[in-house]
Amino acid sequence: MPRPGQLKVVEGDRFSDRIALGVLTRAFPPELVDEVVAECGRTEERQRLLPARVVMYFVLAMCLFSGQGYEEVGRLLTQGLERERRWSKTWRVPTSGAIGRARLRLGAEPMKALFARVCRPVALPATTGAWFRGLRLVSVDGTTFDLPDTQANAAFFGRPGTGRGQGRSAYPQARAVALVECGTHAVFAADVAPLAVHETALARRLFPSLTIGMLLLADRGFLGFDLWQAAASTGADLLWRVRSNAVLPVVAALPDGSYLSEIVAARDKNRRADPAQVRVIEYALGPGGEGAVYRLVTTLLDPATAPALELAALYAERWEIETTFDEIKIHLGGPGFVLRSQYPVGAEQEIFGFLLVHHALRDLMHQAARQEREDPDRMSFTRTLRVVRRQTTGQAGFSPLPAHPGTEADPA
Repeated sequence: MPRPGQLKVVEGDRFSDRIALGVLTRAFPPELVDEVVAECGRTEERQRLLPARVVMYFVLAMCLFSGQGYEEVGRLLTQGLERERRWSKTWRVPTSGAIGRARLRLGAEPMKALFARVCRPVALPATTGAWFRGLRLVSVDGTTFDLPDTQANAAFFGRPGTGRGQGRSAYPQARAVALVECGTHAVFAADVAPLAVHETALARRLFPSLTIGMLLLADRGFLGFDLWQAAASTGADLLWRVRSNAVLPVVAALPDGSYLSEIVAARDKNRRADPAQVRVIEYALGPGGEGAVYRLVTTLLDPATAPALELAALYAERWEIETTFDEIKIHLGGPGFVLRSQYPVGAEQEIFGFLLVHHALRDLMHQAARQEREDPDRMSFTRTLRVVRRQTTGQAGFSPLPAHPGTEADPA
């Protein structure tokens, strides 16, 4: 009798060719997964029971079914096996230990590479709520992921400080920063680092994903001369909130109530060398304009093409990235969400797995919204997630992909 995970291969069949996971295999076709695996040097010289392709799909399924144990996710992957008796008699779900070792063998790079190949903005010109006067609305922000309390995770990622007890959090945390398309919630660039790395440093790494025709929204924690210049140099336009103590002299008043000003590097604030010209919009929220005062700076200098009132209203779109993080961590991850990976390489792999699954769901929602001529924001992420989970378990197992001849398997 084969031990758990062991496979007696019938000539002409390869198990990894027959995995089908509904929306996941449509969003991430096996051929593309194989290309990414090869590019990252993870192609096996021997055919394992848990080859890299299977492990890639396992990580995606693990994120789609967060909260389920390793072996239960393995059962979901192969739920269709009972439809072909010869496979159900010769293949068993691998043990948690075997799956864990396979994940470490895969590493994080293939998941990151797959994210870079697939995850793009998805809004089309007709997509409702994704544009401002022809500019694609995108946002940048950071979040953290709680990790299992292991020595490896704590040493690599670090812990946040607290005001109680020993002055440290119960969980290590990884920092992540992302670029998100506001109208569709599609994450199209992301990076992960230890907690000690500031989110502005991570954001700078993402700016090459910005292009002409985008309007980048950011909160007040991001504004700094060098970061502003780095983002503006991509050709994207910017609309960022400013801290209340920022010094923004009035260079020229504009007819819509905004004004032209300059920002300079802190090192040059006295001689104001090489300033960046910006336009400032100030407004107050609340009845009678007595609420919190907001100040925005933008590269859109002409009030005729970008009126101040419209920009003030537009800034609320920045919160779409907060909703996106909520979808990933609360709805997809589940209440009290803590990553399951015991080692840093697995944690990074897992985070990109969640980003990939979220992108697949959001792309699917965008396609459905197009067919119904609806705003993607009006569709329920939770309902979509439930439907996809049901569909995935219904389709999991064998697909009608052609077999590959002449393969043999060794234990993982």
